[in-house]
Amino acid sequence: MRRSLILTVAAAVTMVLLAMLVPMAVLLRSYALEDRLSRAALEVQATETVVSDGDKGAVAAYLDKINRDSDVVTTVLYPPSDLHPDGEAIGPSPGEDEDVLQARLTGQASVEDADGGAEILVPVSLGVSSAAPSETPVVRVEVRPPGLESDIVRSWLVLFVLGAALLGGALLLADRLGRSFVVPIRRLATYAATLGDRSPPTPVPPSGPPEVLELTTAMNRLVGRIESLLERERAGVADVSHRLRTPMTALRLRIDALTEPDDRARLSGDLDELQATVDHVVREARRSEREGVVPQADAVAVVAERARFWEPLAEDQGRPFEVRVEPSGPVLTRTSEEDLQALVDVLLDNVFSHTPDDAPVLVTLAARAGGGLVLSVDDGGPGFPDGLEVTDRGASGAGSTGLGLSIVDKTATESGGGLSWGASALGGGRVVVELGPPA
Repeated sequence: MRRSLILTVAAAVTMVLLAMLVPMAVLLRSYALEDRLSRAALEVQATETVVSDGDKGAVAAYLDKINRDSDVVTTVLYPPSDLHPDGEAIGPSPGEDEDVLQARLTGQASVEDADGGAEILVPVSLGVSSAAPSETPVVRVEVRPPGLESDIVRSWLVLFVLGAALLGGALLLADRLGRSFVVPIRRLATYAATLGDRSPPTPVPPSGPPEVLELTTAMNRLVGRIESLLERERAGVADVSHRLRTPMTALRLRIDALTEPDDRARLSGDLDELQATVDHVVREARRSEREGVVPQADAVAVVAERARFWEPLAEDQGRPFEVRVEPSGPVLTRTSEEDLQALVDVLLDNVFSHTPDDAPVLVTLAARAGGGLVLSVDDGGPGFPDGLEVTDRGASGAGSTGLGLSIVDKTATESGGGLSWGASALGGGRVVVELGPPA
């Protein structure tokens, strides 16, 4: 937005300046020509006075003095005589033409355009002693067109500097105006990006134009309402959990008082399952408070920690157990630590539960193209049955509920990755979990 505004202002101001400065530059050149014509008119009058005295020496001295300026050239053309059959010219531009002859015969002055400048012809009467009009001298003043003289260049330079200053001022003003919009909006965008983090967001102080002020105020009010609703929901879930504990405790006391061991064991198991379900609901309700809307975790550290947890069991069983970590540093993935721990536990629990004690296990961590991590678990067991869809709930092919790999698939998919399985180079099954990078 800021850049677009600057470019728009630059284009508009440039067009306006061109529309103004180009005609002004041409007008300055015209003014320079008009000034030379005015000077030429004055020189014609002065030269006419000198010529009318009839002293050619004085005329030559005067012309030599005034012709030092090359902008206006003055020449006096005398008619042919016995001494000068082709006529006599005093000045830097000798030679007669039809216009000079016409001015001498008619006695009328004339001004004609010549090569971008002008030519002034003025016949000079020598008084009553003149023999005839054909003997009248003519003053020819040539006004040359203005070129790149210092005065014009200086004027054009002033116009250019003035235009550049106006353009620079307009761009600076556009930049300040764009900044007054962009900075508050960018601050608001940063604030919006932090929503959903574990810590409550700090409201953005309203600033900027009225529209941005209104937007900031509305967003702060909306975020406050959402936080209030979330807190009310969390408190409600915690209150439900607290209220359920008392009747569940009373129910457990009654179960413990039963005389039949089978009934007592069966009802205790059901009550334990109910207690676990309530705890799971409470944990899920507080998940966003712990993890934020978009969770992330260092997969390398979590997998290494869970591998160390399972390693003693492998040693007790005499099972070869190896962990290969290719990334040299932390790798963040779009999963929470709890979900990632549960994922690794499900994969290793399946291997330890459904393979012989001496079957080897290989856990491999590799970088994923596009970010994230690839977790592979290979075993030397019997492998997966043909045609088995291991992510289907209730279908494990090994007598279990089939929920484990379904949970793994859900965690991997929500992270932006996926789950695949097949045969392992160790002779058993291979499960590959791709975990996507943080958003």
